[in-house]
Amino acid sequence: MLTIWLGVMFVCAFWVAFTYVLYPLVLAVMCRLSPRPVQRGDICPPISVVIAVHNGESELPAKLAGTRALAYDGPMEIVVASDDSTDRTDEIARSTGDPRVRLVRNTGTRGKEAAQARAIEVATGEILVFTDVGARLEPDALRNIVKPFADPTIGSVSSEDLVETPGGEGAYVRYEMLLRRLENECSSLIGLSGSFFAARRALCHPWPTDLASDFRTALETSRRGLRAVSEPTARAAFRATEDPAAEWSRKVRTVRRGLAVLSAYRDLLHPRYGRVAFSLWGHKVSRFTSPFALVGLLGASVLAAPGSALAAWAAAAQIAAYAVGGLALVWEPLRRLSLPRLAAFFILVNASMIAAWGYHLSGQRAVQWQPTVR
Repeated sequence: MLTIWLGVMFVCAFWVAFTYVLYPLVLAVMCRLSPRPVQRGDICPPISVVIAVHNGESELPAKLAGTRALAYDGPMEIVVASDDSTDRTDEIARSTGDPRVRLVRNTGTRGKEAAQARAIEVATGEILVFTDVGARLEPDALRNIVKPFADPTIGSVSSEDLVETPGGEGAYVRYEMLLRRLENECSSLIGLSGSFFAARRALCHPWPTDLASDFRTALETSRRGLRAVSEPTARAAFRATEDPAAEWSRKVRTVRRGLAVLSAYRDLLHPRYGRVAFSLWGHKVSRFTSPFALVGLLGASVLAAPGSALAAWAAAAQIAAYAVGGLALVWEPLRRLSLPRLAAFFILVNASMIAAWGYHLSGQRAVQWQPTVR
């Protein structure tokens, strides 16, 4: 039995290592040996900026003021898509006095994608730019996010996220941005930043209201033979949540929505899609399944420990890391320290993925609007 448990340890450890270390290393090698550069140009096509919002009276005034002040030399309209807001959201959108600002409204709280779909119906831009009400865009963000569209092979463009609060989520976002830059250089993105991304109008029809638009748009781009890329000079900033309970809810919801998109676009996992398939396996499939590998690694290490010094050491290290992270989740003073904070976030993220799988396998989908309070 010892040989079996050691084998399980090796397989599980390899899967976790592939997810977080080997996949980015392979991407880095691909970037050196076979890069895929993007042609950028100073273009100013007509754009429609879509701001989907539900009860956003506290953030919408600043968002509209900031968006109206962004530098852009071409035709621009701003479409505020209110998803049955019951506060002053609609009033604020109507009161700007700016003819570029339009308000559309859904009756009944139907979700972010439903609000975006309503905006797409009336948008006139050649390029549709989607941004969250809580995202703060840099002054040249609009000018920069359209530059890659000068390349006819580019279908959608993602911004880069800037997290204003240090912590577990900040480290996670920075790691995601590293992967995105690598995928950008040698492949195609398999996920866009939901806070700020752009797509050609043709890619926005149809617009499923039950699938996460940032993930789905990137995959739809690849399915249609185009590339999804990021623009490092188009940046959006937001505050990370420091409340583990709020982060738990957000991560469970995000992974539930991600699993639904992955299921709908599982054809892209076929090797005929080349680099896109590899990135989808390496970035999403391995990430979504790595929590089960972590459980297997811990269990196999404990069972093999009596007969293997290596297994005993591995089991002790894992138990210690989980103990520190678990304590940091419930004791805020410990969470102020970098390593315990990272361990806590790692536990929270992986546990939330297991919970999300439970919802997904039971057929429960996350569609309704649940903005995270930051």
